[in-house]
Amino acid sequence: MILKTLPLFGLSMLAMAPPAAARECARSPGNVLELCVSVENGEALYQVRRGDVTVIAPSRLGLRFAGEGDPRFTAIDDAKRTSVDTTWEQPWGEQRLVRDHHQELSVTLTGDTALNKSVGVTFRLFDDGLGFRYNYGAIPAGQAVSVVADHSQFRTVGAYQAWWYPGLGGERDEYLYGQSDARRITLAETPLTLKGDNGLYLSFHEAALVDFPSMLLEGDGAGGYDAWLMPWPDGVLARKTGPFTTPWRTVLVGETPGALADSRITLNLNEPSKLPDIGKWFKPGKYVGVWWEMHLEKSTWGSGPKHGANTANVKRYIDFAAKYGFDGVLVEGWNRGWDGDWIANGDKFSFTEAYPDFDLAEITRYGKAKGVKLIGHHETGGAIENYARQLDPALKLYADTGVSLIKTGYVRPSGTMVDGEGRLQWFAGQYAVRHHLDVVKRAAKLHIAINTHEPVKDTGLRRTWPNWVSREGARGQEFNAWGNPTNPPEHMTILPFTRMLAGPMDFTPGIFDIARQGKELTRRVQSTLATQLAEYVVIYSPIQMAADLPENYEARPHAFGFIRDVPADWEQSKTLQSVIGDYVVVARQQRGKGDWYLGAVGDEEARDIAQPLAFLAPGKRYEAQIYADGPGADYRTNPEALMIEKRIVTRTDTLSLKLAPGGGAAIRFRLLD
Repeated sequence: MILKTLPLFGLSMLAMAPPAAARECARSPGNVLELCVSVENGEALYQVRRGDVTVIAPSRLGLRFAGEGDPRFTAIDDAKRTSVDTTWEQPWGEQRLVRDHHQELSVTLTGDTALNKSVGVTFRLFDDGLGFRYNYGAIPAGQAVSVVADHSQFRTVGAYQAWWYPGLGGERDEYLYGQSDARRITLAETPLTLKGDNGLYLSFHEAALVDFPSMLLEGDGAGGYDAWLMPWPDGVLARKTGPFTTPWRTVLVGETPGALADSRITLNLNEPSKLPDIGKWFKPGKYVGVWWEMHLEKSTWGSGPKHGANTANVKRYIDFAAKYGFDGVLVEGWNRGWDGDWIANGDKFSFTEAYPDFDLAEITRYGKAKGVKLIGHHETGGAIENYARQLDPALKLYADTGVSLIKTGYVRPSGTMVDGEGRLQWFAGQYAVRHHLDVVKRAAKLHIAINTHEPVKDTGLRRTWPNWVSREGARGQEFNAWGNPTNPPEHMTILPFTRMLAGPMDFTPGIFDIARQGKELTRRVQSTLATQLAEYVVIYSPIQMAADLPENYEARPHAFGFIRDVPADWEQSKTLQSVIGDYVVVARQQRGKGDWYLGAVGDEEARDIAQPLAFLAPGKRYEAQIYADGPGADYRTNPEALMIEKRIVTRTDTLSLKLAPGGGAAIRFRLLD
């Protein structure tokens, strides 16, 4: 009798269970965006609308694993919705208080393959965009799996323009952006920014990139973009053990370029800080260093009669830093391994043995007496295993001598990094992603901050590990010494809406000797002096370098005043006006103070910009200290013409910013009452 009742009991329970939904939807907090996820014809799809505009047409979701075919999804189960509205504080940043206001929809996709039998997908909708990630929580603990395809897709509708460069180039992310019809995209790095004829701006990227390969986007020629992950040499994309979650795939949506630049979605999708005491051992600041002189070939990284990193020369920089209020001095070329072809022979670098003319203990003692810290430098030449073997003693050496910030470097053509098994790796595959975060974590234990050059792109991990203070990851100032061509004026008007959407950049602004004794235009800085000052506001980093030689600053003391004044930590930031590729105006309020700073830069065309000052506090007067292009200024013929003036302003005023070709403006608004 019992055997007969068990099947009947099972049938009654199935009849009582609610049927799986074919579609689930959610809206952002202000009902700006609507997202729906569905299962249709075996595919899991999501789509996004903003009002009457389709932002993302039905696009695929999911991963494929080795040993299995593409999964066929059959149902959506366990839909859960939550609301979050909190505010958290950055220990340093472009904005002190960050609001996290989102609606979350999490669902479980039921599939027909073993590893895709039960897949969690979490969507977080903000009014200015969204993120989604996969949770493979049903894979048993410790079970090894290999991801061989990421089906995440972004299908746009209508005509868009894109700012991009082809991915997988030998120079990693150090390329100029081109503008084209977005349908011409082949394989693009993210953040990938689009401007639509529908009046919307979009940017595709990722957040919380941990133990997973970097995502590029492959265009299909019709407005669709598929995730393309940097693979291991055998073609596997990611090696994981269950259970695991992926990084967030993100979409920013706005009606202006500034809406993208002022979004904090990437930060909000990362975990809270794991370093609650970082404020005690890292402070934002400005630095100078033994660096630009090597790019100008006045000295060398390698040993010999022109070796730049010698004790006497470093002390000269320390004296300059102390005199003018800089926090640190960067020194490159101090350690053995720079002689010869160091890019090809990165495995010869020592990170504990200095050249004989560099006395680390004496330099750090001298700097401490003057209130200036040495900023360490570890160039690896992309020989990651050599660096990893020496990392602990290298970090300890710096910690023991009071060095609390290190610039790391990985100069090597992409796709040629050699791992511990002799295999060639991409610069941002899973192997490199693991290494970079390992360096940051190990440095944190010794209260050391990291500034990575030739990095894996930023994905907001500075929230979780705030000792990862800045990165390069784009064409920086050094190309203005030897680029041929160097960075054109429009480059600075594109970066805030492409690379800078990822996070801080150590661009190293502030070159005063622009003309360089008549150097041809394509082999020197292509900007005016006012633009070099404005870059300290337009390009955000909590560590800002005054990159030029000390003597060039002392020759222009009035212009140098802006660099000395401008802070590197902010209460809030606002992108006021912008046309990508033409001009940008950014204002930032000094953290903990009432002063504001404004930076404006333009492309190769002269233009007048009327800038209202409504961002200033009501009922307050400010002294506007204006550093503007002087009469006849032109980046081609008269780049160093500068005009400095002062006037009293309030938030009811409007300033006329006259930008010369390649020009800019930098303004300090000093609070008077």
